[in-house]
Amino acid sequence: MSGTYKDLEAWQYAMTLVQEIYRSTAKFPRDEMFGLTSQLRRAAVSVASNIAEGKGRFSDRELSQFLAVARGSVFEIETQIAIAEGLGFLAEPQGRELLKRCGEVGRLLNGLIRSVRKPAAWIARFGLRTTGSAPATRSCILRPQLCMSQ
Repeated sequence: MSGTYKDLEAWQYAMTLVQEIYRSTAKFPRDEMFGLTSQLRRAAVSVASNIAEGKGRFSDRELSQFLAVARGSVFEIETQIAIAEGLGFLAEPQGRELLKRCGEVGRLLNGLIRSVRKPAAWIARFGLRTTGSAPATRSCILRPQLCMSQ
């Protein structure tokens, strides 16, 4: 997968989610600064950060793991939004809008995870081997005859 993390639509949407979470939590009660406010902000930052960190790793397997952590953080945010609504810190329309944004980020992450994991599944399914010490790559999927075990 070429490009940088900034090119990923999932990262771009996650950055927007961070900004919306920060704006929304600015209106939370002062005594929640180190409670729910901090939790929501950290979880939102975690989504974008894990996408970026995973993209900076050397293997698709590592990228996939970081994307899965980012996905978990999206679920964490959704839960914390429900808590904030229940406590009256967020109005229902505002919570709905944040949940919509979480859904968008989650769907993008799901697609990205599938696209990263698919090559690994092909390698396992067709017994593609590595050449020398280098791991099997996407070129094996495009031209498997070059990578098939003999």
